[in-house]
Amino acid sequence: MMKQIKTLLIAAILILGASNTMNAQAKVAHVDVSEIMSKMPAMLDAQNQLQKLSATYDAEYKKMIEEYQTKIKKYEQEVTTVTEAVNGERSKEVQDMQGRITAYRDNAQKELQQKDSDIVKPIMEKVKASIQKVGKAKGYQYVLDGSTLILADGPNITADVKKDLGF
Repeated sequence: MMKQIKTLLIAAILILGASNTMNAQAKVAHVDVSEIMSKMPAMLDAQNQLQKLSATYDAEYKKMIEEYQTKIKKYEQEVTTVTEAVNGERSKEVQDMQGRITAYRDNAQKELQQKDSDIVKPIMEKVKASIQKVGKAKGYQYVLDGSTLILADGPNITADVKKDLGF
């Protein structure tokens, strides 16, 4: 009976040790998603689109601000030469302009954020699919984003993913 317990105990220790060794043998690689995204032609095109859209919004915003400042200056010069009723109307007009300018700015920011999300999401999904494809093809069970690693002694598959994506 004692001999059987010792044999079972030794077998259990060997099985636990073997399973820990198998777990330690998991193949792990890393990839730098930030590098891929920053050099990917589709992402560069997306950034150019966003910059053009942003420049369009900026130009319109500046035009609205200039118009606002011009009216303010004109109204300040004429404040003593017109009636209180006219000054009241002008004050309301200026407040309305401020509201339109603020609404335009807020809407432009929202539209830029939405456009950014709409453009970047499919690109990121393509990169993720490529990482999965390359990782599986090379037999890796885990692929970590190298941009957040502190120590990365494992293989770096960034170049392989870039090649798979065609750049």
